[in-house]
Amino acid sequence: MSVVDTIAAAIDAGSYQPQHFLWSQSGKVATVTLNRPERKNPLTFDSYGELRDTFYALARSKSVKTVVVTGAGGNFCSGGDVHEIIGPLVKMQETGDMPGLLAFTRMTGDLVKAMRHCPQPIVAAVDGICAGAGAIIAMASDLRIGTVRTKTAFLFVRVGLAGADMGACNILPRIIGSGRAAELLYTGRSFSGEEGERWGFFNRLAEAEAVLTEAQALAAELADGPTFAHGITKDCLHREWSMDIDSAIEAEAQAQAICMQTKDYGRAYRAFAAKQKPVFEGD
Repeated sequence: MSVVDTIAAAIDAGSYQPQHFLWSQSGKVATVTLNRPERKNPLTFDSYGELRDTFYALARSKSVKTVVVTGAGGNFCSGGDVHEIIGPLVKMQETGDMPGLLAFTRMTGDLVKAMRHCPQPIVAAVDGICAGAGAIIAMASDLRIGTVRTKTAFLFVRVGLAGADMGACNILPRIIGSGRAAELLYTGRSFSGEEGERWGFFNRLAEAEAVLTEAQALAAELADGPTFAHGITKDCLHREWSMDIDSAIEAEAQAQAICMQTKDYGRAYRAFAAKQKPVFEGD
């Protein structure tokens, strides 16, 4: 059994205990908590890999319908750990280890791929510092709730790197527009929660003490919906970026016809006819 299969089985058995972040599940909603609050929840080589494997495993989970990602201690994520990631990468650079550097950047990109390809909607609850790879994780989520004290920065240029990291040049312009994305990726400056909401990066803002609760409530609302159809929506939002309008309309025609074969579609009609609220089961 592969690592991903093992994780998927543990998730559905209610026994999943990752080593590098916290995991909890309430009903159909799972919460991932980055949990190194003393350092503002930076990522390590191991946490990158475990997060990647977890999101790939979620595509095989039957019990989890939506996911919330957050950070402990009043911050979301400060990015890659300076000493545990950046230091070793500099040593690779000094020794000319290009294959090692490329293996790392591909691995971090695989986390974004896993988040975008898992069918469950992902809601990011973002408070405090959200920088570097932390900003990427928020960006790769489907929905984002921030706070007035959130400070988000795609700060790669500030450490001598391109703003082109983990899909940022592809995804960020589609969220906030190309001009705004260019400004953030060229300058590495941080933006506030209010600016992020105004630009559309955050769907809405919440009080700091309520941001996780609101994200989990939104995730629970989505989990009570037609979750098979939500997965189709997420897939279309992802794939249609590279389609022309005619191809997109045809893809959506086929997708909707598939959804019309689900039991949830019939449940919705019968509930409407009976003047009741539909109870979706995701099949």
